[in-house]
Amino acid sequence: MCPAFALRLSRRRALAASVAALVVCGLLAWWLVPFGRPSPSGELTFSTGSRSGVYQRYGVLLERALAEDMPDVRIELRTSEGSQQNLARLASGEADFTIATADAVATYRHQDLPEADRLRGCARLYDDYVHLIVPRRSPVRSVADLRGRTVGVGEPGSGIRLVADRLMAAAGLDPTHGITPVPAGMDTMPAQLESGELDAFFWSGGLPTGSVQELSERFDIRLVPLERELVGRLHAGGDSTTYYRSAVMPADAYPQAQGGVPVPTVAVANLLVTTDRIGPVLTEGFTRTVIDSRDRIGKTVHPAQLVDLRTAVYTSPLPLHDGARRYYRSAKP
Repeated sequence: MCPAFALRLSRRRALAASVAALVVCGLLAWWLVPFGRPSPSGELTFSTGSRSGVYQRYGVLLERALAEDMPDVRIELRTSEGSQQNLARLASGEADFTIATADAVATYRHQDLPEADRLRGCARLYDDYVHLIVPRRSPVRSVADLRGRTVGVGEPGSGIRLVADRLMAAAGLDPTHGITPVPAGMDTMPAQLESGELDAFFWSGGLPTGSVQELSERFDIRLVPLERELVGRLHAGGDSTTYYRSAVMPADAYPQAQGGVPVPTVAVANLLVTTDRIGPVLTEGFTRTVIDSRDRIGKTVHPAQLVDLRTAVYTSPLPLHDGARRYYRSAKP
């Protein structure tokens, strides 16, 4: 055999052996090293809502789902007054994720409050429906009829306080002087209505809200209709009021309170919110769990059933977080 040919053959054999070794090493690495998405780690705080509200009940169940999907992340839940306080906590760094209504988010941005430009959306969740609740025999038939009465309007940092004030103003009432406002939360307002301390109270939540359902089963209440024309007057305020829409509470939302009759009302979307300070890996994992746990959580907290992958990406008025965007791209059918 020619020495030059033998040398070329030897080189080819050595190259082939090297390639084979690389393939074997690659296969071993694939088998031995965990493959897939990077697993988030660290700590996060999730700001929820009042103790008996939907945000808190949803947060408790979501915490369990997150613990399963992201075992290296320690999660702390913090109750709050509601949407407005939740956004303030995000901005200050006291919370990493929260839920807030779209109108509260738009108001926060419109007022150019601290760190407003750092807020980011992760998912559009479910709609909140505004409830105006009175004893069944109450003469109150509209928002305007609240004049001179004692009304639960929600805590100062809540989303319901925001919409209640706007609804009363749209109905021609001064929210401060036209009524006697009581700044209370869902944990106390039902009992205050039962005892006669309140003539009415506002609430905004998913359907059905457990505390309202329980109240209707032990005390005769009625839901006051919020007619379409009132929503039209709300929209005249522009900016964040455009996130309100006319809606109807189905007749079976609160059977004892509604008597089989649907009730017109106002609805506004809830958003899962974070900031640009939170990394894409953690945000992607959090968003994935929110969508994937919908059916499990929805068995207990019914509004969660309405979380929909097809609409979750629409987080207006907030830009979508890069980590959430990465999740939606990976989840496309």
